[in-house]
Amino acid sequence: QVHLVESGGGLVQAGESLRLSCGTSATIFNLNAMGWYRQAPGKQRELVATRTRDGSTNYADSVKGRFTLSIDNAKNTMYLQMNSLKPEDTAVYYCNAIYRSRDYWGQGTQVTVSS
Repeated sequence: QVHLVESGGGLVQAGESLRLSCGTSATIFNLNAMGWYRQAPGKQRELVATRTRDGSTNYADSVKGRFTLSIDNAKNTMYLQMNSLKPEDTAVYYCNAIYRSRDYWGQGTQVTVSS
């Protein structure tokens, strides 16, 4: 069982930055992959950024150059640095982990970007 807890969401203006954190009960090194997803009202959940165990990182085209996924293995924490935020980034952001072919999700954190 893997427990994930997100934090760091909030209300910001367009152009500002936020950093999301995802703490995990598991040793990140043992996970197959971790990532961030988001879901805006009335839309399907979509991938934001993921990192596999071999270190490969993948970003959605809409966030490339603005968002950065990082991992602190010593703290078992994953981060999402979000810069130059846009109103269309408004969504609930979820932390995801894959371990032994199972998906685990956090409870989500709301990010709202005003224009």
